[in-house]
Amino acid sequence: MAGLIKREDIDEVRQRTDIKEVVDGYVTLKGAGLGSYKGLCPFHDERSPSFTVRPQVGRYHCFGCGEDGDVISFVQKLDHTSFHEAVEKLAARIGFELRYEDGGTGPNREDVGRRQRLLDAHKVADEFFRAQLLTPGATEGRNFLHERGFDRAAADQFGVGYAPQGWDSLLKHLRGKGYTDPELKLTGMFSEGGRGIYDRFRGRLIWPIRDIAGDTIGFGARKLYEDDQGPKYLNTPETALYKKSQVLYGIDLAKRNIAKDRQLVVVEGYTDVMACHLAGIPTAVATCGTAFGTEHIKIARRLLSDDGSGGEVIFTFDGDAAGQKAALRAFEEDQRFVAQTYVAVEPNGADPCELRQSKGDAAVRDLIGTRRPLFEFAIRAALKRHNLDTVEGRIAALRESAPVVAQIRDAGIRPAYARELSGWLGMPVEEVSRAVGAAAKRAAQPPSAGAGSGQYQAQGTSPGRGQDSGYGARYGAPSGGGSAPGVAPLPPSPVLPSFNRPDPRDPVAAMERQALEVALQQPGMLEGETWQRFSEARFSTPAYLAIHEAIRASGLALTGDPVRWVEQLLQEVPEPLRPLVSELAVVPLPASTADGVLRYCRDILARLFELQITRVKAEKMGQLQRLDASSDPEEFQRLNRELMQLEMQRRSLRSEA
Repeated sequence: MAGLIKREDIDEVRQRTDIKEVVDGYVTLKGAGLGSYKGLCPFHDERSPSFTVRPQVGRYHCFGCGEDGDVISFVQKLDHTSFHEAVEKLAARIGFELRYEDGGTGPNREDVGRRQRLLDAHKVADEFFRAQLLTPGATEGRNFLHERGFDRAAADQFGVGYAPQGWDSLLKHLRGKGYTDPELKLTGMFSEGGRGIYDRFRGRLIWPIRDIAGDTIGFGARKLYEDDQGPKYLNTPETALYKKSQVLYGIDLAKRNIAKDRQLVVVEGYTDVMACHLAGIPTAVATCGTAFGTEHIKIARRLLSDDGSGGEVIFTFDGDAAGQKAALRAFEEDQRFVAQTYVAVEPNGADPCELRQSKGDAAVRDLIGTRRPLFEFAIRAALKRHNLDTVEGRIAALRESAPVVAQIRDAGIRPAYARELSGWLGMPVEEVSRAVGAAAKRAAQPPSAGAGSGQYQAQGTSPGRGQDSGYGARYGAPSGGGSAPGVAPLPPSPVLPSFNRPDPRDPVAAMERQALEVALQQPGMLEGETWQRFSEARFSTPAYLAIHEAIRASGLALTGDPVRWVEQLLQEVPEPLRPLVSELAVVPLPASTADGVLRYCRDILARLFELQITRVKAEKMGQLQRLDASSDPEEFQRLNRELMQLEMQRRSLRSEA
């Protein structure tokens, strides 16, 4: 086994890696003040962005769920790797050669983390398949692409390849690269028989399936030959890398445009994704052999910044019964989006690839342009299932379609569709409106007792300045609720009684919080005489006092390096306070320019020092009032002089601020 990575090298990787660039591979970030960025949290489902990244201090923090950390922990959690593997991945990313304890030079093949080993095998296979597409044996594959309007440039853009017809072409290639059969079994690229493993994909056109970061994690294969007894499309089975419910084909190519255009187009196949991108719809993706579900929605919402400020999701389906069924399944998930959801169905049932073949790129763009709201599609689909020429059929259609109208989120649109529905049914508007209203009331009724109503879980909020920021339960805030009969109680939140939840309405606590934000984010402001004043300041809020003491214990040695400064403080504070330190290090400061940040920091520190002077003045004033001037005139004069000096300092601070 290779030794542990040297501590100083871990620090170097953390310091030299731009956390924003790494996070950008998973989350769409937008500017949120000078040096701060915000996006939808990748760790929990949310509608308003509360996930904040502060590159200057190398930290992220979610003000909704409390997740926080540095670039290493981010990669660990999102890629499901060990700490060791995350550091190695980031080091490779920046070209940094790691050193190991006991003279080690890093892990050999057998010691490489399983995930990275699998990724490497997929990368080699991807290159192999692409090279095979150019060989004489791949004529059928090239013909298939040509017939559908895809030239070599298109194949290169999407990494299309070819699996030879033999039983062990890929197997021999990967064995030659040093991969063992036990490793290869884990990739999903091989099947196993009585004589061992053999190529899963044979005589097929191959599409690499990549994750959002661009790593190949699986393959999709299309049948080319009549004697192939397998299914038309054959995908990688579930593996440690490939989870079809969490994968969207083309997401690596589309993610930037999805974020920029606030649009996501969901199509049904690999060639449909290719056709859309080549026709000028670069926001198209496809599911891989499964319906568009909850995990796909989480990916989509993060890329769309699905926070209520616009955006659209467009589903394209075949016009047949299966396509309609898929559209209605998508409608069931509609409420998970803030973005508007639409459906685009070609009247003759052509998919985007077929449409591009027969009518050109413009026809594909027109298909997307003529989208209609998904709820309208769902209403009309409900009506088609009934005979509207009979009273009984119309009543049954109303009963089925009224709940669909009731689900429309936009309260301004809902009455308009109730009127449309009355026209489609040939029924009075009042009757239809009553049915829609009744359906809405039924949907709004709370679940019956015992149906999970006894579970209590606080919902995080995205605080503004001066508000508590969602860490209350961690620092002694009381938590309400218990558990309903038959419902398992939630695990208790970790509580440290000595750190009560700071009251956001307390002006002193607010002042102390803002001063700590400055100290963590702009440690260079603490040098010289300012450091002496800051270290002597007295904090009264227990949580903030503990952090202030950690700052004093750390000294000034690391203030020139904000990343290492925050990391040092995290080691100094009690463990329950580490999320609070991370939060204070990333919360955006209310300034939009470098000069504005400087002025703000000076003002906050001046106010902190003025608060300290006010406290000392109050103490000395009390001493003066208790003193008999006639019995101790020298002490009386000394206290008066000190009070005058303190007042001069206070006025000086105000003039500086």
